[in-house]
Amino acid sequence: MTRVAPDGSCPAPERTGGNGRGRSRPERHGPGNRPSVLLSRAGVTAMLGLAALYTLLPMLWLLLSSTKSRQDLFATNGFAPGKDFALVDNLTYLFETDNGIFLRWLLNTVLYAGVGSLLATVFSVAAGYTFDKLNFPGKEKLFSLVLLGVMVPGTAMAIPLYLLAAKAGLVNSFWGVFIPGLVFPFGVYLARVFSASYIPNEVLEAARVDGAGEFRTFCRIGLPMIAPGFVTIFLFQFTQIWNSFFLPLVMLSDKHLFPVNLGLYVWYSSALSQGHPQDYLLAIVGSLVSVVPLVILFLMLQRFWKSGMTAGAVK
Repeated sequence: MTRVAPDGSCPAPERTGGNGRGRSRPERHGPGNRPSVLLSRAGVTAMLGLAALYTLLPMLWLLLSSTKSRQDLFATNGFAPGKDFALVDNLTYLFETDNGIFLRWLLNTVLYAGVGSLLATVFSVAAGYTFDKLNFPGKEKLFSLVLLGVMVPGTAMAIPLYLLAAKAGLVNSFWGVFIPGLVFPFGVYLARVFSASYIPNEVLEAARVDGAGEFRTFCRIGLPMIAPGFVTIFLFQFTQIWNSFFLPLVMLSDKHLFPVNLGLYVWYSSALSQGHPQDYLLAIVGSLVSVVPLVILFLMLQRFWKSGMTAGAVK
């Protein structure tokens, strides 16, 4: 029954708990309601620490091993410093071996990855902008083919690309490795996402009303507005081409055309199969040098790609 005050007003009903009493008790968390240990702050911190160790320990081993002489490399623990600091001597030996072939490999990789990823990014951004802002017959079906290309791994395409290059006479040539790097389906997908997030349709309509054509609108308005996405796509493709291994292995036989990854593999294979310990040291020091351009590039462009990675998070 509802209690009535002497003045005739009805007070607010009392809260009752599950036991029917007038006083409510705070719910207690039973064993099934406790938060997971992995989702707690300590658990997340521990998992991030393990991920950091997994990433940094190989780099630490590579850095320490590159500072050792050939004798210390095999006589000491991998994470222990050597008796002598031989990094300068190792670098000198690296760049003088075989008439400076390693420097040639680095220049080849810069051409494959630098020029190739720049052109691939331009093509990807133009295609993504077209899929997002323009209407044409079969647009979504063509974009489905692009998404299908994203799901196909690059190693599965190496043999078909080799057969096509053989028909075109591009095997064992610079173009046999350079041209496949210009196709980047994942970049097209990212460019469409960035275009939808960064380029308002109203700005493009205003440019068209003022008489600007589609190509001029893209170059003067669309491309500058999508600059963070452009840098992000460029970094993705640059890293992919820089780390490419299987396609050059299939396509090239002339060592003067090798990228740095394939050259390091040749040295490492020579150390294992032919018993040349000096080639093992060359592979280690060369691996350290090959990482430096990637680190420098990411540090130079981090302001752009950080903003590009958060595209679409806030609308």
